[in-house]
Amino acid sequence: MNKNLTIVLFMLISLSATAQSDGWTLFAKTKFEAKYNDKAAEYFLYPVFAPELKDMVGKEMALEGYYLPIDIDGDAYIILSKFPYSQCFFCGGAGPESIAEVTFKVKPGKFEMDQYLRVKGKLKLNEGNIEHGNFILEDAVMVSK
Repeated sequence: MNKNLTIVLFMLISLSATAQSDGWTLFAKTKFEAKYNDKAAEYFLYPVFAPELKDMVGKEMALEGYYLPIDIDGDAYIILSKFPYSQCFFCGGAGPESIAEVTFKVKPGKFEMDQYLRVKGKLKLNEGNIEHGNFILEDAVMVSK
């Protein structure tokens, strides 16, 4: 009996760890193609989303990551990064699949650079608006561990 309980607990912990990284893992399956943007008169990387990621659109997804202090007009959303500021997409060698825009139902207040956050919200994918990220969590809420 005790051995079975240990196995069940181990499985639950493993599933919990997998669920926490699932969003970033799915984002990493996105391929990017360089295409010319007439409006901006330059090339941009446009996403080609994996089918399993497209299946998640409109569904709740949890993400854990680091707050990036990016100046956004109107303070409408934040940027959550898989990596801390020194290694993020804007500053280091990470790709666009390592950041997500997060729009909160109710903004929880100010965050500090590299503050580790746990959020959940409904996934939206952005294929063509270069003013926003490719991965967006809408109606997000903070999650405690």
